[in-house]
Amino acid sequence: MELSSLLAAAESGDPAASDTLFAALYAELHRLARRQLRRGGADLTLGTTSLLHEAFMDMAGREQARFADRARFMAYAAKVMRTLIIDYARGRKAQKRGGQFELVAMEGDLAGTAADGDELARIGTGLDALATAEPLLAQVVDLKFFCGFSFAEIAAMLGLGERTVQRHWERARIYLHGAIRDADQ
Repeated sequence: MELSSLLAAAESGDPAASDTLFAALYAELHRLARRQLRRGGADLTLGTTSLLHEAFMDMAGREQARFADRARFMAYAAKVMRTLIIDYARGRKAQKRGGQFELVAMEGDLAGTAADGDELARIGTGLDALATAEPLLAQVVDLKFFCGFSFAEIAAMLGLGERTVQRHWERARIYLHGAIRDADQ
């Protein structure tokens, strides 16, 4: 079954199509979860597979979620994972004495750009504001920054020119830098 057909069937509430869609996109979603965790920083003890499955459970439980195409599905998955990581980082920061001791399964190399819970929250808030003001720009950020797609891949998914996607990316970066700077003050 083609991806667009699976998306349509899953959107109409077919649980078998949702499961097939998840299986078809599992490797790509796993890569996305790993990338999200790297963005979250090396101090997170949340595993890639755990994040992926938590995101799937969250997405499967939302009846209002609609995905017209692969780009929207991946952008939504990135947003769900980003939100879960922010919540996880905040929860870890808020734990009382002794809360830092827990047994976890670590997967792979989590080295990358370190960010604390507050920084992740500012980025998330900035992206939410951007999604309200300019939804297409926020989608480009999710696909580029969080999903790791190239400008050419994003252009093909959105039916835009590659140079147009690059311009959207630059506008979004300017907006986000301003939003994060304002949140810091």
